[in-house]
Amino acid sequence: MIDFTIPPDLDDLRTRVATFVREEILPAEERMPEGHLDEEALAQLRQRARDLKLWAPHLPPEWGGLGVGPLGMALISQELGVSAIAPLVLNCSAPDEGNMHLLEKAATHEQKERYLRPLAAAEVRSCFAMTEQASGADAAGLKSRAVRDGDNWIINGEKWFITGAAGAAFAIVVAVTNPDVAPQKGMSLFLVDADTPGWEVVREIPVMGTHSPGGHCEVRLNNITIPASQMLGAEGQGFALAQIRLGPARLAHCMRWIGMAQRALDIATARARTRKTFGAPLAERQAIQWMLADSAMDLYAARLMVLHSAWLIEQDRPYRQEVSMAKVYVAEALDRIVDRAIQVCGSLGYSTDLPLERFYRDARAARIYDGPSEVHRMVIARNVLKASKDEDGSTKSACGGLA
Repeated sequence: MIDFTIPPDLDDLRTRVATFVREEILPAEERMPEGHLDEEALAQLRQRARDLKLWAPHLPPEWGGLGVGPLGMALISQELGVSAIAPLVLNCSAPDEGNMHLLEKAATHEQKERYLRPLAAAEVRSCFAMTEQASGADAAGLKSRAVRDGDNWIINGEKWFITGAAGAAFAIVVAVTNPDVAPQKGMSLFLVDADTPGWEVVREIPVMGTHSPGGHCEVRLNNITIPASQMLGAEGQGFALAQIRLGPARLAHCMRWIGMAQRALDIATARARTRKTFGAPLAERQAIQWMLADSAMDLYAARLMVLHSAWLIEQDRPYRQEVSMAKVYVAEALDRIVDRAIQVCGSLGYSTDLPLERFYRDARAARIYDGPSEVHRMVIARNVLKASKDEDGSTKSACGGLA
């Protein structure tokens, strides 16, 4: 039986999150100049989130959270996505959310106490240092190296576009520990405190999108020496552990993008209903109706893809193909929906009086980070071809496997 009913407890939580965002977070955000986070206001909103029992929904109760699984987070994050700061208020923003999941799964007890506990309490921020300018989305091309020296590891390399690195208390660093094996088996993860000698945030890279805490940074690793106990997971597990983190993290982005896209459509629809040209509301123009219809269809498909992918993760079933498809589709649907919304709103949409121009800048980045659309399409096509070969010509299993 297929049942699309949202469980009552999750529906209640989603409603409470939506109300909090609408009545308290959005008004506070509107009082903040873009790119200037009001730390005092953020602290007050975070305390409200705790008081309302909305804090860290993705974490289990023993870490101060609500124990909500991937499917529930898909519902909640769609409500958070309407605001640039809402995920930060609930302590489930990137990159910290993904790092919390990774630490919970792979860290030792001592590592959890040292790194996960303050991160879960939002006492610190973190970053995930994987990407390098020379390799981009090709993880097999990573040049950063970690060499064993007695009871220590020495790390050297350069990292690029590391979100949140400026001001982060620690980083999870991806480095090659064995260059003589396949790249997927030669990478390891390390926990590096930001005050470790050799950790250097060179600069925050100027970007055209919304500024996030800690920016997107260029980082150098200069003979960083850390004890062997700072390895996260076992040697050679870095690529596999990174995938455990990146799959759900990509989906979390999609969830938030749906919220942004929904808000864009809501703004465009309200404008179409109230704006009159040539003696009639825009809503009566067929060209406008088609734009609204296309955006509604994009949102419907995006939601179903994300919910199905989240369900697969929650059921511990293979999900990488579906997450890749969702990542490509939702990122590109966001771009289309925001573009149409600006067109419907005309010069008002292009102005900073509405958030649409900011959404437009942010939407452009969605097709690049966490794997550009082209790389995901390559992976998707590879799986389609494999299914055809292995399943007597059928590609159904690579198309969501729903029938």
